[in-house]
Amino acid sequence: MNQQDKQHNSIQPFIRLDQISHTYAQGSVQHRVLEKVSLHISKSEKVALLGRSGSGKSTLLNLISGIDLPEQGSVTLNGRNISALNETQRTLFRRRHIGFIYQFFNLVPSLTALENVALILELNGMGSASAREKSMALLSRLKVADKAASFPSRLSGGEQQRIAIARALVHSPEIVLADEPTGNLDAKTGEDVLQVLHDILNESNSSLLLVTHSLAVARTASRVLTLENGAISERDGDFAW
Repeated sequence: MNQQDKQHNSIQPFIRLDQISHTYAQGSVQHRVLEKVSLHISKSEKVALLGRSGSGKSTLLNLISGIDLPEQGSVTLNGRNISALNETQRTLFRRRHIGFIYQFFNLVPSLTALENVALILELNGMGSASAREKSMALLSRLKVADKAASFPSRLSGGEQQRIAIARALVHSPEIVLADEPTGNLDAKTGEDVLQVLHDILNESNSSLLLVTHSLAVARTASRVLTLENGAISERDGDFAW
């Protein structure tokens, strides 16, 4: 490999969306939320995405993670075309390489907080004792260790959010997709949790795409984008929303 090839490879995007278009149905009405969207995110880069409700932010996260497939275009993660994988392959890839922080938690109601976090480690082949030990350490870091034996129905919204964040991070994913990760937290707790989130991502050299309505949350990222009218644009300086 010559020097030019090495330089080219070193700047290849870790997350790459090429000409993504997608429509969702609301009753009998079709909504075009993404129109030939292209996006490149580097390894370890932290990117925030702002947009109004219904602009397609959550849809974009679902497409990147392989939960949904784009109608047009392709999604490539670390050189692998997710759009070309079948459902089982996408599920396995997501389980091993992606951490997803859902806006509405998606915790398993029949599992305790600790079991919810440890589950992905066990599915990835880690022994139960090791999985629980690693999960407990992360719950402690997020200040919810005392809720380890509680079921989701016994937790507040803020506690469930922190459990959901622990579950997304526990397997040290290369990519973290966060859908309003502080939306159910008060300002001080949100600030503390965001700091822990960024600290852990920096330690694991993970990439982050963070969807938010909050300018304060967006400004914790290294790059801020907006999604509006089906298109992504970059925001600089003291932007208003």
